[in-house]
Amino acid sequence: MKLALTVVIAPEKRRDYVLNPSHAEGESKARFLNEMGYEQANWQVLEADLRAQHLPVDVIPGKKSIFGNKYEIVAPLIGPNGEKRWIRSIWIIRRRESVARFVTLIPEPKQ
Repeated sequence: MKLALTVVIAPEKRRDYVLNPSHAEGESKARFLNEMGYEQANWQVLEADLRAQHLPVDVIPGKKSIFGNKYEIVAPLIGPNGEKRWIRSIWIIRRRESVARFVTLIPEPKQ
Protein backbone atom coordinates (compact mmCIF):
# COMPACT_ATOMS: atom_id res chain seq x y z
CA MET A 1 0.00 0.00 0.00
CA LYS A 2 1.23 3.49 -0.85
CA LEU A 3 0.41 6.66 1.05
CA ALA A 4 -2.38 9.01 0.00
CA LEU A 5 -2.03 10.91 -3.26
CA THR A 6 -1.65 14.17 -1.35
CA VAL A 7 1.34 14.28 0.97
CA VAL A 8 2.30 17.26 3.13
CA ILE A 9 5.85 17.66 4.38
CA ALA A 10 5.70 20.90 6.34
CA PRO A 11 8.81 23.10 6.05
CA GLU A 12 8.95 23.54 9.84
CA LYS A 13 9.18 19.75 10.31
CA ARG A 14 12.29 19.66 8.15
CA ARG A 15 13.95 23.01 8.74
CA ASP A 16 13.07 23.58 12.40
CA TYR A 17 12.95 20.00 13.69
CA VAL A 18 14.83 17.16 11.96
CA LEU A 19 17.52 19.43 10.49
CA ASN A 20 17.88 21.72 13.52
CA PRO A 21 21.02 20.93 15.55
CA SER A 22 19.67 23.15 18.37
CA HIS A 23 16.31 21.37 18.73
CA ALA A 24 16.11 19.27 21.91
CA GLU A 25 14.53 16.28 20.15
CA GLY A 26 15.78 16.88 16.61
CA GLU A 27 19.46 17.38 17.40
CA SER A 28 20.49 13.73 16.93
CA LYS A 29 18.45 13.51 13.70
CA ALA A 30 20.11 16.68 12.43
CA ARG A 31 23.55 15.24 13.16
CA PHE A 32 22.63 11.98 11.37
CA LEU A 33 21.24 13.83 8.34
CA ASN A 34 24.17 16.27 8.27
CA GLU A 35 26.51 13.31 7.79
CA MET A 36 24.53 12.55 4.61
CA GLY A 37 24.89 16.12 3.33
CA TYR A 38 21.58 17.60 4.51
CA GLU A 39 21.63 20.98 6.25
CA GLN A 40 19.10 23.49 7.49
CA ALA A 41 20.14 25.79 4.66
CA ASN A 42 19.11 23.20 2.03
CA TRP A 43 16.02 21.84 3.78
CA GLN A 44 14.12 21.65 0.46
CA VAL A 45 16.43 18.87 -0.72
CA LEU A 46 15.25 16.60 2.10
CA GLU A 47 11.65 16.98 0.98
CA ALA A 48 12.53 16.18 -2.63
CA ASP A 49 14.50 13.11 -1.55
CA LEU A 50 11.74 11.83 0.76
CA ARG A 51 9.22 12.21 -2.07
CA ALA A 52 11.47 10.50 -4.63
CA GLN A 53 13.01 7.79 -2.45
CA HIS A 54 10.49 7.01 0.31
CA LEU A 55 7.00 7.68 -0.98
CA PRO A 56 7.19 5.09 -3.80
CA VAL A 57 7.83 2.38 -1.14
CA ASP A 58 4.97 0.43 0.44
CA VAL A 59 3.95 1.61 3.90
CA ILE A 60 3.72 -0.43 7.07
CA PRO A 61 0.57 0.33 9.07
CA GLY A 62 1.63 1.81 12.39
CA LYS A 63 -0.09 2.73 15.59
CA LYS A 64 -3.56 4.21 15.61
CA SER A 65 -3.97 7.27 17.75
CA ILE A 66 -6.77 9.61 18.71
CA PHE A 67 -5.51 11.91 15.95
CA GLY A 68 -5.54 9.36 13.12
CA ASN A 69 -3.66 6.41 11.63
CA LYS A 70 0.12 6.37 11.50
CA TYR A 71 2.17 4.71 8.80
CA GLU A 72 5.86 3.91 8.50
CA ILE A 73 8.18 3.56 5.56
CA VAL A 74 11.50 1.78 6.10
CA ALA A 75 13.84 2.31 3.18
CA PRO A 76 17.24 3.70 2.30
CA LEU A 77 17.76 7.39 1.77
CA ILE A 78 20.64 8.60 -0.36
CA GLY A 79 21.79 12.04 0.75
CA PRO A 80 23.20 14.92 -1.27
CA ASN A 81 26.75 13.65 -0.68
CA GLY A 82 25.86 10.17 -2.01
CA GLU A 83 25.83 8.46 1.38
CA LYS A 84 23.11 5.83 1.70
CA ARG A 85 21.51 5.19 5.08
CA TRP A 86 18.33 3.47 6.17
CA ILE A 87 15.62 5.49 7.85
CA ARG A 88 12.09 4.97 9.11
CA SER A 89 9.83 7.84 8.08
CA ILE A 90 6.61 8.25 10.06
CA TRP A 91 3.42 9.64 8.51
CA ILE A 92 -0.11 10.27 9.77
CA ILE A 93 -3.45 10.48 8.04
CA ARG A 94 -5.63 12.44 10.43
CA ARG A 95 -9.22 11.49 11.07
CA ARG A 96 -11.57 12.74 8.36
CA GLU A 97 -8.64 13.61 6.07
CA SER A 98 -7.12 11.89 3.06
CA VAL A 99 -3.83 13.79 3.28
CA ALA A 100 -0.71 12.05 4.60
CA ARG A 101 1.47 14.28 6.76
CA PHE A 102 5.15 13.79 7.61
CA VAL A 103 5.66 13.36 11.37
CA THR A 104 9.32 12.47 11.81
CA LEU A 105 12.12 10.17 10.75
CA ILE A 106 14.21 7.74 12.74
CA PRO A 107 17.63 6.38 11.79
CA GLU A 108 17.52 2.61 11.29
CA PRO A 109 20.33 0.16 12.05
CA LYS A 110 22.48 -0.65 9.06
CA GLN A 111 20.76 -3.13 6.75
